[in-house]
Amino acid sequence: MQESQAAANEATQTPRPRRNRRPKRRALFCPRHPEQRIEGNGKKYYLHLLQPEQLEQRGMSAKRAQLVINAYPVLVLSDEWLEELFCPLCGQSRWCHITKHDRVEHSVRWAPRDLWEQVAHVDPTAANPTVSEFTRRAARRNQIKRDDGKRFYD
Repeated sequence: MQESQAAANEATQTPRPRRNRRPKRRALFCPRHPEQRIEGNGKKYYLHLLQPEQLEQRGMSAKRAQLVINAYPVLVLSDEWLEELFCPLCGQSRWCHITKHDRVEHSVRWAPRDLWEQVAHVDPTAANPTVSEFTRRAARRNQIKRDDGKRFYD
């Protein structure tokens, strides 16, 4: 009897739509080749705002920007970051400024050097302090040329 009731309940219920289990990937496209999808390594450097003028540039009123900066002396933007992305058509990795609009849609542009000033704990002009001078020299040794113009290591 219970089996017939269960079968009747299943027949009267409307079928549920199947959920797509495949996650949507970020839609990141090369600024130079708008049709080419580009990939990143996942390491993001979020932008930090310290001055109300930086918020005003992003469309906030002057009064509200001042209130926000007074409340949060360092405001971390969760929808803007710098990330190194690789384009197969360009054949190189470049640093890009990414602005997130929703879960899938993003706008990508080449990152200007002055944008690195808004990233905490990163100085793009200084070398990595954890790398020794020996390692730095060894990494450059393939670029060193002899007196006759040929390279030492080819």
